[in-house]
Amino acid sequence: MTIEQKIKTIRKELQEHNYNYYVLDKPTISDYEFDMKLKALQDLEEKHPEFYDPSSPTLRVGGLVTKNFETIAHEHRMYSLDNSYSKEDLEDWEKRIQRILGDVPVEFVCELKYDGASINLTYENGQLARAVTRGDGFQGDDVTTNIKTIGSVPLKLRGDYPSKFDIRGEIILTLEGFAKMNQERIENGEEPYMNPRNTASGSLKLQDSALVAQRPLDCLLYSIVGASGLKTQFEVLEKARAWGFKVPPVAKLCKTTDEVLRFVEYWDVHRHELPYETDGVVIKINSLLQQEELGHTAKAPRWAMAYKFKAEQEATILNEITYQVGRTGAITPVANLQPVLLAGTTVKRASLHNADQIAKLDIREGDTVFVEKGGEIIPKIIAVDLTKRPLGLTPTRYITHCPECGTELIRKEGEAQHFCPNDTGCPPQITGRIQHFISRKAMDIEGLGGETVELLFKEGLIDNYADLYMLTVDQIIPLERMAEKSAENLVNGVEASKKIPFERVLFALGIRYVGETVAKKLAKAYKNIDALMAASEEELTAVDEIGERIAQSVVQFFQNQTNLETVNRLKTYGLQFSLSEEQLQHQSDLLKGKTFVVSGVFETIGRSELKKLIEDNGGKVASSISSKTSYVVAGANMGPSKKTKAEGLGVPIISEQDFLGMIS
Repeated sequence: MTIEQKIKTIRKELQEHNYNYYVLDKPTISDYEFDMKLKALQDLEEKHPEFYDPSSPTLRVGGLVTKNFETIAHEHRMYSLDNSYSKEDLEDWEKRIQRILGDVPVEFVCELKYDGASINLTYENGQLARAVTRGDGFQGDDVTTNIKTIGSVPLKLRGDYPSKFDIRGEIILTLEGFAKMNQERIENGEEPYMNPRNTASGSLKLQDSALVAQRPLDCLLYSIVGASGLKTQFEVLEKARAWGFKVPPVAKLCKTTDEVLRFVEYWDVHRHELPYETDGVVIKINSLLQQEELGHTAKAPRWAMAYKFKAEQEATILNEITYQVGRTGAITPVANLQPVLLAGTTVKRASLHNADQIAKLDIREGDTVFVEKGGEIIPKIIAVDLTKRPLGLTPTRYITHCPECGTELIRKEGEAQHFCPNDTGCPPQITGRIQHFISRKAMDIEGLGGETVELLFKEGLIDNYADLYMLTVDQIIPLERMAEKSAENLVNGVEASKKIPFERVLFALGIRYVGETVAKKLAKAYKNIDALMAASEEELTAVDEIGERIAQSVVQFFQNQTNLETVNRLKTYGLQFSLSEEQLQHQSDLLKGKTFVVSGVFETIGRSELKKLIEDNGGKVASSISSKTSYVVAGANMGPSKKTKAEGLGVPIISEQDFLGMIS
């Protein structure tokens, strides 16, 4: 046997033992024997680097150091999930699904919602090519070196895997492993970690992969993206398991929401028997074809829902109510609490939302209150323990003037929050708008963070975001904690932001109600800032998904003289205020005023591409058929009830070839 053959043989043996131990939980050799084989392989690889293999089991011991984690754009966006908390929520969700699909039989797959750090793994030719954190859903950090140290992540696949695909899951810490880590920290005189989820997430960003290898991290997988040929979510789980991934066996196929609720009720009781933390159940439509037809909202898939277990509650004392001013001038009352441990974290503050909520709860400083984590993440006060209210507590009177600038607050009809109208003179509003402008999803200015914005404002160097483009290195160097390199990075980051595309610049301006999705719609509809500035409310509401409230806000923003001056300044600095030539090449108004519903399976183009073609040519894509629908583009397997509804309303049903002919 040659050296190369010997190395390959040991690698194959170790990969098999690794799979038996971490995935099947059925080891066939002792830890000592495994370690001896691994040591032998390490020695051989060190002596013969010409036989290097990126999927070798020796890489699991770590040792590589990552100074900076590269930001990688996800090929397929990682969405968050909508939450439900009751049977009624689930039934409403099913009704929404049926309205879109057209009353067809639907199956559900129920899986446990693992409480860890989301990860996207890319495999090419059966080998782990890249591991990227969820980040903001659009892009995350490349943590491949650290992920390779986790035993349950296969470096090499088995079976009939596709040539390239992404698989998603959660990096978790088992409760036993977490307890052991904390025991060691206490024995070493160190502070124990707060909870497994945050510790798992923090582990992925450790610079030394050898330290990651020492932590008992695990990886549970649940979703395959970009692999053709699969027809159901249940098949996805079975295939992932067959290819060597660790997929918990608890997933269940359900025919009705009653079956789903029985699964939820069982695990709400039995979740405490699991080796890891779970905070709910994820319910998915089983058919991948139906998933594709349902599509996504701006934030979440329509075909999945998270049913959250009842949140943990604790009682504590409300010490004081303070008020925060947001970038839009919105006032948020904040409860400052006597610290309390809740779901693994120490909670000191909770949102009180608005004046109506305070009045509804009759909440007062000095009260004993019940706190829970809404969706297990954001602390909120749900009730007051009136039996423990001390005598003489004064009822809470909501503030009438801004706590930052003293301006009298306003509250518009139909709105829950009070606002400070002093948008050009109220410090938190000024710095908040600048911080929004520089944020990752907006201008993404490297070298500039929230603290630096506050410092630049305090020193009088900036009063709005246009001032950023006038900053010089000489102005920045004298500031606290600012060296020459930091100053250069900041100025270079500002300069680089001039290449950010129009839709993100529009989002960065901070127009109220204009989020990422709305900014993209407006950029696509108006092509440049001048056309948008000239648009009336009536014209704006004609754009897909732009309602009266958004239209009003856009018009008011551009009627404000200060905003106009700021935009004109940004124009002179060279920011992108129109779609690029490349974007414009693929756009037209051929379908303007027409609404399409897309249903079925298509031969020449995918459903997503078809929808994009509709929008690129000025049309609107709707999820369900109504009297306002202009055309239904029908492929194979279109739902019979959809066909009946379209025919009943007299909506023309066209083929994909008919549609392509309309835009050719």
